[in-house]
Amino acid sequence: MRHAETVTFGGSGLNRAAELRGDADRIANLREAPNTRAIALWRGKPLCKGDKSRQLVYLSSDHAVLQETRVPPVFLGLDDDGCAVFAYDLSAYEPADLDVAKLGQFFDPSEQKHPALPDDHAFCELRGVMAHFTPRDAELAATAKALYGWHRSHRFCAACGSESRMRQAGWQRDCPACNTSHFPRTDPVVIMLITHGNRVLMGRSPGWPDGMYSLLAGFVEPGETLEAAVRREVYEEAGITVGPVSYLASQPWPYPSSLMFGCAGEALDDDIKIDPVEIEDAIWVSREEMMQAFAGEHPILKPARKGAIAHFILRNWLADRLD
Repeated sequence: MRHAETVTFGGSGLNRAAELRGDADRIANLREAPNTRAIALWRGKPLCKGDKSRQLVYLSSDHAVLQETRVPPVFLGLDDDGCAVFAYDLSAYEPADLDVAKLGQFFDPSEQKHPALPDDHAFCELRGVMAHFTPRDAELAATAKALYGWHRSHRFCAACGSESRMRQAGWQRDCPACNTSHFPRTDPVVIMLITHGNRVLMGRSPGWPDGMYSLLAGFVEPGETLEAAVRREVYEEAGITVGPVSYLASQPWPYPSSLMFGCAGEALDDDIKIDPVEIEDAIWVSREEMMQAFAGEHPILKPARKGAIAHFILRNWLADRLD
């Protein structure tokens, strides 16, 4: 396995056992099997345990709290020991002390607890705990979050408008009115390590926390290659012309349904002209300044969030390990 595959949400090698999804009897039997494991989510937040080092919680498939779900579970696959893993959505649960304002923040620090679970169990923002997860736990949590997010936003058939139904153990929606089938979407996004000599191009969007800068990124448009998307996005956002482009690594990113393609590009000039509609600011950061930021010693710049592909790419750029 390439070093690039060790990015968070990648490199787990989960057996998704897609051949079982259409076998309703087999799926039903797996749900009832005593060794089957279940993970739970509340509005996209996975159930975790522990204090500082959060871990993904696995429940038995007959746990009482899972009976509160209002939508069918999703079959995620088979673990290395052959045991099935399902995801359950507990979003219908209404915590008594819910702070609705925090749910709309860029990063939601609030944690929600359920009275039927131990005190050290809480639903946590995935971006805040992803760096603590094992590769397998991270892949399971990201897959479940993305799938349930898709089901919430695609309840109705795009062909006729009727309400569709979950099928294929959660991996498909079928319309009973016009028989159209719908499948989970993944949106390709390029995120770019654009360098000019010893410097890397960093940008920030409006509303980000103070000092937060990251690599430029943008959606790939229809009919466009990854290389073309890199050049277009960088020019649109920062006015920088990019020459050679190469692929680095990819990361599933369930916010809500992206696949991030990390690329490297060489800037042909360094005169930044930002488009204020696209981004708030863009700057060139030297390797030495970036090392300061990663060490927490830069007076302004904060490092990209650990676990995000931007952090992965920048850390490996500093270590000369972009392989």
